[in-house]
Amino acid sequence: MSGILQRESDSGNADDSLRAHCNLCGADAVFFHKDSARRYFRCECCQLVFVDPRTLPTRDEEQSHYDLHENDPGDLRYRRFLNRLFEPLNARLAAKSRGLDFGSGPGPTLSLMFAEAGHTMQIYDPFYAPDQTVLQSKYDFVTASEVVEHFHQPGYEFARLWSLLNTGGWLGIMTKRLRDADSFRTWHYKLDPTHVSFFSLETFRWLAEHLQAEWIVAGNDVVLFQRR
Repeated sequence: MSGILQRESDSGNADDSLRAHCNLCGADAVFFHKDSARRYFRCECCQLVFVDPRTLPTRDEEQSHYDLHENDPGDLRYRRFLNRLFEPLNARLAAKSRGLDFGSGPGPTLSLMFAEAGHTMQIYDPFYAPDQTVLQSKYDFVTASEVVEHFHQPGYEFARLWSLLNTGGWLGIMTKRLRDADSFRTWHYKLDPTHVSFFSLETFRWLAEHLQAEWIVAGNDVVLFQRR
């Protein structure tokens, strides 16, 4: 059962005796790290690192945190940030492709950039654009910028994203990548209370194999998957 904690009977009370089930692949996960706020586990199969499921933020807590974001489509610095995903993905799209920005946030900007490039865009966000009718269509590309680290159930969410793509379609993901245990201890990215799933290259490699997808590492925090 995904996310349920267990304790090995012969391991005493040490934190490293805790185990969980991975919410991406369902395999066993072991204790990875503990800070003043949360425990973290790492999957022994796909290498996903995720927070103790008992400390996941509530929907209201997430909403309060997201409401603090100031994403302005007119902010050139924000557009330059989104260019990390926009440029490598746009370069691989046919003219006038149809796309969905999943997790568009309170100030949709990436969708506007693709629309300005001639593509037809829809947006979806569970908090700010919750119209689920857009999830009943198929798209030539789907973007998820600074989204997947918020997934409480990444296995379910990736299956949903993948189902939205036409054959040959692209899934573009931007998220900071986990490097190793040493850097994780001081990593600012995990300090955001809504960041609960952390992906490494090994995790994305597993995901590509699971989805039977072609994949491209397009930058330090961008990965593209193509549906065969």
